[in-house]
Amino acid sequence: MGLGDMISQQLVERRGLREHHTGRTLTMVSLGCGFVGPVVGGWYRVLDRLIPGTTKVDALKKMLLDQGGFAPCFLGCFLPLVGTLNGLSAQDNWAKLQRDYPDALITNYYV
Repeated sequence: MGLGDMISQQLVERRGLREHHTGRTLTMVSLGCGFVGPVVGGWYRVLDRLIPGTTKVDALKKMLLDQGGFAPCFLGCFLPLVGTLNGLSAQDNWAKLQRDYPDALITNYYV
């Protein structure tokens, strides 16, 4: 996640090295190591126990359960956590979640 943030800041936002927000990158590293990695890794272990097998049908079942059940819940936790780490108040965080959640979920489905 830290590398992704660095790519975003340098290639997408074109900040340059002097304007790079190191704190933002460290926040993303912390999120990846402390939340995303453990939660997603644990979910994949649960998913493998729920739907054992490696056939294309098994993979499709796992994908449907992941995208239909896990992704909406995960985003509902991830987005407020990011807002909190960025210093948003509870009220601002709730407003941001209501505004950003639908687009984030739809974008997730596109990807």
